[in-house]
Amino acid sequence: MDDNHVVVLTTTDSAESAATLARAVVEARLAACAQVGGPIRSVYRWDGEVRDDREWQLWIKTAYDRVDELTEFVKANHSYDVPEVVALPVLGGNPDYLAWITAQTR
Repeated sequence: MDDNHVVVLTTTDSAESAATLARAVVEARLAACAQVGGPIRSVYRWDGEVRDDREWQLWIKTAYDRVDELTEFVKANHSYDVPEVVALPVLGGNPDYLAWITAQTR
C-alpha cells in the first residue's frame, strides 16, 4: 500500500514540544511535512477525572506504509504516557503532492 497516504494527528503540551516533534519526524523521513496548530482546547478523561487543557496539534502527512514506524517513533519521543496517534486516510488530492509525500518518506 505504499501508494496510499494518511494524515496522522497527535497533540502535545507546548508549542516547543510540538515543533521539536514535527522536525524530528520529518528529519527521520517518517513524514513529508507536519503542521503545528494551536493552542487548541482538549477536554478528555484521564486518571478518573475530566480534564480541560491547552494543547498543540500536529497534522503529519505521510505514506501509509510508514504509519507503524511513525507511531512507534511518536510514542518513544513524546512526553505523554499515552500520546494520541490517529491515522486518517487521504482519499484523493493533487497527484503531484501525493507523489512528493511518498518521495519524502523514502
